[in-house]
Amino acid sequence: MGIFSRTRDIIAANFTDMLDKADDPSKMIRMIILEMEETLVEVRASAARTIADQKEMHRHTVKLDRLQADWGEKAQLALSKDREDLARAALVEKKKASDMSEQLKSEIAVLDDALRAYEQDIAKLQNRLREARSRQTAIAARLESAENRAKLRTLMSTERTDEALARFDQLERRVDYAEGRADALSIADSSGKPSLSDEIAALEGSDKVDEELEEMKRALGKGGAEDKKD
Repeated sequence: MGIFSRTRDIIAANFTDMLDKADDPSKMIRMIILEMEETLVEVRASAARTIADQKEMHRHTVKLDRLQADWGEKAQLALSKDREDLARAALVEKKKASDMSEQLKSEIAVLDDALRAYEQDIAKLQNRLREARSRQTAIAARLESAENRAKLRTLMSTERTDEALARFDQLERRVDYAEGRADALSIADSSGKPSLSDEIAALEGSDKVDEELEEMKRALGKGGAEDKKD
């Protein structure tokens, strides 16, 4: 494929369609960038050769212009010496130099058009190259994000995650147990002091014990102080 046709194809390429159809978009965009960089180098090299050819043609036209002037002077000299034949021959050489000069100038004009086309192609290629590199950065970012999401999903679905969650459950159970022990100790501390109901019940119990003791004494003939008085 020639450099011109390849350049036109790259400039007219639809990156979006190419990437959508690619199995590996990141690889495709790298290939596109590489192709564009190589083409840009070739276009610039061709432009440089064209400029060099144009300068060489300009030098030849300057020489031919001087040659025309020289043959013109020679023709005048020959005619002044009544040598019309020599004057005619000198004018023929002048005409040859003039024709060559015009031919070179027309070729220089063609090269001017080619250089303008090169300049336009280079500018367009540079724009497309910037676009492709921007796409490459975006694709790389999207690919990295997708890979991270895939890793996260894989991690969430693995046994390691289940084990980690199970450990969390164990830790929660240990905390619950510790809190339960603290609550139990708190209950034990508060029960050390008898409540009002407990104290009244204790008094009632003491009275019953005293009554039962007195009955036992009477039964054994060991009455209390009142029996002795009688």
